[in-house]
Amino acid sequence: MNFKTKKLFSLMVTFSLLLGIFVTPAIANEENTIKITILGTTDIHGNIYDWSYEDAAEKPLGLARIYSVVQKVREENPNTLLLDNGDTLQGTILTDDLYNKTKIEDPNPVIAVMNFMGYDSMTLGNHEFNFGLSLIEKAVKEAEFPILSANIYKKDGTSFVEPYAIKEVAGVKVGILGFTHPNVQVWDKDKVTELEFKSMAEEAKKYIKILKEEEKVDIIVGTAHAGLEGGYPDGGDSVRVLIEKNPEIDALIIGHDHINLHEVIGNTAVGASVDTGLNVIRIDLTLQKEGDEWKVIERTPSLIPVADYSSSEELKECAKEYHESTLDFLKEIIGVATDDFHPEPEVPGIPEGQIRDTAVMDIINTVQLKATGADVSAAALFKTDSNLKKGELNFADIFNIYKYPNTLIGVEVTGAELKAYMEWSAAYYNTYRPGDVTISFNPNIRAYNYDVFAGVEYNIDISKPAGERIVNLKLNGNEVKDDDVIKLAINNYRYDGLKGMGIISGEPYFNSDPKSLRTYIAEYISEKGTIDPEVDNNWSIIGADLNHPLRDYIIQEIKAGNINIEPSADGRTPNVKPMNVFDLAAEGKIPAELLKEHGIEIPSTEESAVEEPAVEEPKAEEPKEKEPVAEEPAVATTQTYVVKAGDVLWRIARQFGTTWEKLAEFNSLKNPHLIFPGQKILIPAN
Repeated sequence: MNFKTKKLFSLMVTFSLLLGIFVTPAIANEENTIKITILGTTDIHGNIYDWSYEDAAEKPLGLARIYSVVQKVREENPNTLLLDNGDTLQGTILTDDLYNKTKIEDPNPVIAVMNFMGYDSMTLGNHEFNFGLSLIEKAVKEAEFPILSANIYKKDGTSFVEPYAIKEVAGVKVGILGFTHPNVQVWDKDKVTELEFKSMAEEAKKYIKILKEEEKVDIIVGTAHAGLEGGYPDGGDSVRVLIEKNPEIDALIIGHDHINLHEVIGNTAVGASVDTGLNVIRIDLTLQKEGDEWKVIERTPSLIPVADYSSSEELKECAKEYHESTLDFLKEIIGVATDDFHPEPEVPGIPEGQIRDTAVMDIINTVQLKATGADVSAAALFKTDSNLKKGELNFADIFNIYKYPNTLIGVEVTGAELKAYMEWSAAYYNTYRPGDVTISFNPNIRAYNYDVFAGVEYNIDISKPAGERIVNLKLNGNEVKDDDVIKLAINNYRYDGLKGMGIISGEPYFNSDPKSLRTYIAEYISEKGTIDPEVDNNWSIIGADLNHPLRDYIIQEIKAGNINIEPSADGRTPNVKPMNVFDLAAEGKIPAELLKEHGIEIPSTEESAVEEPAVEEPKAEEPKEKEPVAEEPAVATTQTYVVKAGDVLWRIARQFGTTWEKLAEFNSLKNPHLIFPGQKILIPAN
């Protein structure tokens, strides 16, 4: 080795040593740190293509667009898990009216596409049970990924499906726990008699122990088909309770409520999305190795809108057979409508079908009455723009006015039960205030929980508090009496809900299962051939003087986009705030000269504060007429609680450390499941 060679070698060794000093720690740090990406989907509701069959139009939704997102993220980070959170196999004409029904022997299209996409797991949602357990059992056999739910058991105590799955990602052992909304046992009661649904939080505790101690997982990811707050008496369906009781869960995909959410709650990264696959939930977890254990040091939830992506042509080719089969099904003309069945709204954003009788509601109720031989029928407007439009009709039009695969129930009720049901429904309206020029809806009640009744004549007096609104109720021209026996037609979802709340008590005399109400509607139209939009105007809203001289001006401003109709925070109830002349004047949305012309003075701040909340929101005002309150003795024997909108008796009981049964007995409540805003509940001492 000559001098130059030795010198070069020496320099290289020195450089290598220096490089080792500065680079080695960085390499060690990278080896001990890893990022895992979790992609979650929820409430896809059978949407494969980015196509709406009822609208015959392309829309930014569905698995075809989701797959484009998944492919891009997998390129960015190969350490990616793809999880689904349920309400996946139901919701479109393709699923509900073909492959979950007449083509049930064929492979399930949604499962086939999810196999193609490489899903790592799916959790059962409540709508998976709409078609009975056989559909789920078939899906489990066909899926190349585990279908999960840790809180559903067979009557013998064994799990209905796998409670959890384990995936290894770049040396990290990931436990995936699935949970299903326990209220399935109410909503689909007759279809799940073989099963028991338990509290999500309690079952999580049980399986986290197994995952940590027996399976030795490094991190735990949950997929819970339930909302953040829930509404079940023991908190068994509340994701927040699930997190509070199980902080070991590192990431959680949630759903059911159809809302967008991405936040860290405690130590848990939580993501949720609205329905139909409009977004992909993304949770990035950065892990660092400490000894033999991986620890999450950073968690970042976010949402990826699929509208920013084009559809995957590969996936569309995979699902082409199913899509084209559905399009062929929709070519059949089943009837002709001579005109539109749902009128255009007078005020944009306020559906006419929820403030007056319409032909679209009457045809649904007519079908229900005919099929069951009932005296009275009740149905809801599931989509605010539901319509049978003038012209030729196919099955997509039926789906448009009745989006759920409900079956039909006939049940005998008493006159008292019917009125209690109607009062429950009429709580949907906010109480009228002077100055209101529009009718508005309770933000705590979803639109599909307001029913329109046929077969009876009645008025809804919205000047009265909820619970006292149904007036002039007559059947066949006679006043409905409490002890009358009346045949009632409703769908299976409403029947199970009303019975669960204790509003009705009878057993069905008619049950159409498995025949869906959509099939009855299609058959009715097909038999008629040509249908006219007929309205019997058997009901109306009273107690609201909407004829203010500024009403036309306000409506024009709404149409011009200068004043907005407000939906509820979750977007599932339209029009939750009335347009009130005095409110709008105070907000400066009515010109001063116009106010002066009509002699309207803007209330002072103090007056506004007193008169303000007429909208029945969670923090609703107390009753307008306050009774004098006597001074309490030093030790109170009872307390008085004034019911607010959205309250239920068990929540009030929990607040005061008692039970709803005790409150019901102490207050002599005939129906403890039916309480109303403004009602006073006495709370016993101790």
